[in-house]
Amino acid sequence: MIIDDIENFASNLEGKILFDFSVKNLNWFNIGGKTRIFFRPNSLKELIEFLKLYSNRGKIFVLGAGSNVLFNDETYQGSIIKLGRNFSNITILNKDTIVAGAAVTQKKLSQFAKDNNIGGLEFLSCIPGSVGGGIRMNSGCFNREFKDIIISLQIVDYFGQVKSIPAKKINFKYRNTDISKNVIFLSATFKGYEKKKSKIEKHMEELKEKKEISQPTKLKTSGSTFKNPKEQTNKKVWQLIKSSVPGDINFGDAKISEKHANFFVNKKNANYKDMKSLIDYVKNKVKDKTGINLDLEIVIVE
Repeated sequence: MIIDDIENFASNLEGKILFDFSVKNLNWFNIGGKTRIFFRPNSLKELIEFLKLYSNRGKIFVLGAGSNVLFNDETYQGSIIKLGRNFSNITILNKDTIVAGAAVTQKKLSQFAKDNNIGGLEFLSCIPGSVGGGIRMNSGCFNREFKDIIISLQIVDYFGQVKSIPAKKINFKYRNTDISKNVIFLSATFKGYEKKKSKIEKHMEELKEKKEISQPTKLKTSGSTFKNPKEQTNKKVWQLIKSSVPGDINFGDAKISEKHANFFVNKKNANYKDMKSLIDYVKNKVKDKTGINLDLEIVIVE
C-alpha cells in the first residue's frame, strides 16, 4: 500500500494518523497485532478528506470502544478509524429527544438521559461500547434494543458523502441491521419519554444488580461471544455451551468464564490463535451435541 500522500496529509491534522500501530490496547480482549494505518479524526472535515484521499486502496474497519472485537495477531492491511472527541458530543433536542455522536459510550448516553429526566434509555447503562457500535449490531439487553429508541442516523459513506437515514428505513434484526458496511456512523437521534430522575436511577440500579449477578466484570472479555440461536431453539446460548462443553477447557490463556458460559476470557496473555481456537472448539462441540449452528456476536477483524 502506497501511503506517501497519507503521510503528508497526517502532518496537517488536529486528529492523528499513526502507522504500523498496535491495536492490543484498543480492545477489551487485549489481543491483536498492528494496523497499517490508524486514523483518529477530530472533525467531520478531516474524516471526509481522509476517505476521499484513501479511496479504494485498502480495507477500512471502524472501531468503537473495542468491547466486542477480536483482532488477529497479524498486521491489519488497511485502515482502522476510531472517531475522536468531536464525535462524542451529546445535546438535548427537546424534552424527550437526544442527539448523540457515534463515539459517545452507551453508558454515558444513559447517564445523560437520566440527568435530563428522560426515561427509556436505562438499559444502555448495562451495555459496554459506543453508540455507533450499538447501532451497527442493534445492541440490547433486558428486552430492549437500539431499534426501540433510535429515530434517525447520520452517516458518511467511504466516498465522503454525508446522508441521514430515518430509523423506519432501517431493517433492525437480532444483533444486526441491513445498513451497509461501507459507511461510518456520525451521530444518531434518540427518543425516550419524560420520567423522574429518581425513578430512572432506581431502574438503572436494578438492571446493574441483575447484570452483576450473571455476568463477569473487570476481566479481559468482549461480552457475549455467540448470538442466541433464536430461530433454532428456545434455549439461551450459555445453556447450550454449558451442556456441551467442559467448563474447564482452555487454549493457552483463553478460557470460558465461570460466571457466564458465553463470555470468553483472556486470563493473562492469550493471543488471537488461543481465543479463535476456543471459539471454534465451542462452536463445534455445540454443533456435535445439539445440531445447532452458533453465529458469532463478536466481530473478528483479520
